[in-house]
Amino acid sequence: MEITAGQLLSQIEYPSDLRKLTKEQLHQVCEELRHFIIDVVSVHGGHFAASLGVVELTVALHYVFNTPYDQLVWDVGHQAYGHKILTGRRSVFHTNRKYNGISGFPKRSESEYDTFGVGHSSTSISAALGMAIASANKGEHDRQHIAVIGDGAMTAGMAFEALNHAGVANANVLIILNDNCMSIDPNVGALKEYLTDITTSPTYNKLRDDVWNMLGKLPVGKRFTRDMASKLEAGLKGMVSKSSNLFESLQLRYFGPIDGHNIAKLVDTLQDLKDIPGPKLLHIVTTKGKGYALAEKDQTKWHAPGLFDKITGEIIKKPFEKPNPPKYQDVFGHTIIELAEQNDKIMGITPAMPSGSSLKFMMEKMPQRAIDVGICEQHAVTLSAGLATQGMKVYCNVYSSFMQRAYDQALHDVAIQDLPVVFCLDRAGLVGEDGATHHGAYDIPYMRCIPNMIISSPMNEEELRNLMYTAQLPGNAHPFVIRYPRGEGVMPEWKTPFKAIEVGKGRKIQDGRELAILSIGHPGNFVVEACKELVNDGLQPAHYDLRFVKPLDADLLHEVFSKYKKIITVEDGSIQGGFGSAILEFMAQNNYMAQVKMLGVPDDFIEHGKPAELHRLCGYDAQGIAKAVREMLKNKVTVNATTTV
Repeated sequence: MEITAGQLLSQIEYPSDLRKLTKEQLHQVCEELRHFIIDVVSVHGGHFAASLGVVELTVALHYVFNTPYDQLVWDVGHQAYGHKILTGRRSVFHTNRKYNGISGFPKRSESEYDTFGVGHSSTSISAALGMAIASANKGEHDRQHIAVIGDGAMTAGMAFEALNHAGVANANVLIILNDNCMSIDPNVGALKEYLTDITTSPTYNKLRDDVWNMLGKLPVGKRFTRDMASKLEAGLKGMVSKSSNLFESLQLRYFGPIDGHNIAKLVDTLQDLKDIPGPKLLHIVTTKGKGYALAEKDQTKWHAPGLFDKITGEIIKKPFEKPNPPKYQDVFGHTIIELAEQNDKIMGITPAMPSGSSLKFMMEKMPQRAIDVGICEQHAVTLSAGLATQGMKVYCNVYSSFMQRAYDQALHDVAIQDLPVVFCLDRAGLVGEDGATHHGAYDIPYMRCIPNMIISSPMNEEELRNLMYTAQLPGNAHPFVIRYPRGEGVMPEWKTPFKAIEVGKGRKIQDGRELAILSIGHPGNFVVEACKELVNDGLQPAHYDLRFVKPLDADLLHEVFSKYKKIITVEDGSIQGGFGSAILEFMAQNNYMAQVKMLGVPDDFIEHGKPAELHRLCGYDAQGIAKAVREMLKNKVTVNATTTV
């Protein structure tokens, strides 16, 4: 299906083309841009509602500012589709998030207009401030630096740290607070209530009108002098006391709130703010999903809905002939409720991902025992530690790649104190279309080196349930990691009775000859497929599912190294320091000699694509495993203490 841009949008390859238009034509550009995003995402997939909410802002920013010389930083990047389309990527936008296509997030290597690579939230203010300070040091005083951050991302500690610095840095930075009461799920916390008060307060709205009336009286067509800017600042501070405004208290000039969908107002406002030096914040109010009624109504569902019929709004699901296995996240979400009904000390914590982690089920059924703390992974972990000191059994559900942000807390606040927090690391391994910023490839290496830490990974849904059950038993008093992948498992009939698993004990899936395959987690299913394929070649490798990376099953590994001289390890994570590395360490420490080949994520940042494509790229899908077995068994000569990576 060929998708064509509208009359004006088709003439815009870069922002320089946009700036040739009149201000009166921008409304049409916005309409055409919004429809183009709807057309492409409905057919090809991707994030959706966030970009629709900032169409007017995107057009206004590129119209007013001299990008890419003026540097624009998008927080997270879910909302940057319009930005990509206006900056030379309209013709390839249909490849968004596809293997070998453009990234779903701003990426420095992709375009000079993508000034900072993003994917995780709350980094934009720090990055833009760093750019602004560098420009000042280089004497580029005319250069503008703009950070666009949502009110959800503003809840993170890093954003507050950056605001605190920006207020005293005297750098030329403009922070645009895009207030839509949403991240992926509805925002939570006191900041949300504060911003709601600002946007609905009659007093504040009168002050806002006074501010813009003052701006309107300034000479048209003339740039502010520093003296005029100082007088304006004094006037603003006379109308808004520091005690009444959080941002003014941090010495940021505050403007707004204004309608983020009024393109004319946005352009006029940004033109005025461009000429006011120093750190400043513009508060705009937008609607996530603006222009597509269903997305406006259910913003969480339409954050990234997949393919859909743009007319009816029906989300297109792939046909299936038999019951689909559940997603691992849903197994977690339903299992924690079962466990909590049996154990009144169980609580669930997530940093802003109740839908993505499926903790939403517990939040609906047991609202006092399941908490969304907002986009603040560090707080989520230390909060869990605090709860654990009082005897609570906390399941802290964090995406693997987001857990990196709370590493110090996991080490310092949980592990050193040996508190029995259960870390459920969702999206472990290669996650697919979100790409390098979201792959959960590093949790085994960064958790494995921490004392007191138990690290496990289920091969299927039943194993996930049993590991969750095991982690809350009275005898388990250490930090306990359970890592599992994004997407579906392998068991349609997954709701099995709970069984305790002995910590540090693996299992033999099948016996074999000449070669053993050791797997951890879901890729064990790839090994099962590979073994079925290898039967046709007359090959029968043994297969062991270790279940635990730490502690390793020493008895099982003694059996393996005593019986086999050729070994393959398989993991959905980084080879460097991961599961395979742990096996090599065991081999060296126990004076075994074997030829070992490690399959997993290589020492590289893997780009985006479907998970199956990426598993194949990295060589640990079923075909890659079978190929590795064939290659190792071609050479019958025993190779002592040789490691092949």
